[in-house]
Amino acid sequence: MRATAVACANIAFAKYWGKADPWLNIPAVPSISLTLRGLETVTTVELNPALECDEITIDGELLSPPESKRAVELLDAVRACAQSRCFAKVLSRNNFPKASGLASSASGFAALSVAARAAYGLPFDPVESSRLARRGSASAARSLFGGYVELPQGLPGDDSLAARPLYPPEHWELRLVVAIVCEQPKKMGSRPAMEQTRASSPYYAAWLEHAPKLAQRIREAIAKRDIEALGHASEASFQAMHAAAWAAEPSIFYLEPASVEALHTIRSMREKEGIPVFATMDAGPQVKAICLPEHAEAIAQRLSNTKGVLRVLITQPGPAASLIESPS
Repeated sequence: MRATAVACANIAFAKYWGKADPWLNIPAVPSISLTLRGLETVTTVELNPALECDEITIDGELLSPPESKRAVELLDAVRACAQSRCFAKVLSRNNFPKASGLASSASGFAALSVAARAAYGLPFDPVESSRLARRGSASAARSLFGGYVELPQGLPGDDSLAARPLYPPEHWELRLVVAIVCEQPKKMGSRPAMEQTRASSPYYAAWLEHAPKLAQRIREAIAKRDIEALGHASEASFQAMHAAAWAAEPSIFYLEPASVEALHTIRSMREKEGIPVFATMDAGPQVKAICLPEHAEAIAQRLSNTKGVLRVLITQPGPAASLIESPS
């Protein structure tokens, strides 16, 4: 039995940072994201009775047991549902840098959840796949759906939590211009960084209180297609998240010098030239500019000329995760 699935990365306007239940990977705050066309992970799951353990390969690199732990746990959950003991060979490939703040774990676990369920003979179910993907990466729950998506904050022990679609891609033709300033994996992954923030940052409690309010502003702005309201609330969300992480002990600081330069470029275009463009960042050094389609090319050009920016991508609202090869 073999199945292949594709899923797109997403960018959160309202940031997820912190867990209500670390064991079940349940978020402590709500998050709202946009699924991004073109930033894809394609994953194939093939069952093999001859295997004595699962084999996980990402971008041509066979993962060690510690590196593959979360993927194997996801496969274990699928096997339990399918009443199977057969191990699997997993081949996953990204068309963008992994582990660098571009949400490769989101698209990766979303694609894995869809492909694994199909390979083990379970029906395609976006909600169940979203719940399953959340166990691997909370942001992955959102990549099961296209367009604008919300993952509510959860309660400890609520393993049923899944993301829900808010609006399809065609609801609002936004553009995200991604300034890639580093191709290397980030030094600290999001999971340990969240725990370090929770345990030591004096701003973490304020983040938990403030984040739901920002999510509500962002939800309303998307409904109204209000770029100014969305942009200001999104900037406030990413800045508050990074401030809480920066104040942890030891400090968690994802920005590179080129990240700061790109942020200045975006702010300059808005304040000096009147272009409605706003910044956001995930847990990584890459900077994303939120804008309308008519400004995307000019923003991309300016960011590509910004000191330290390696390359620029223009993305737009993308589709839901899907099967591209089903078991016969």
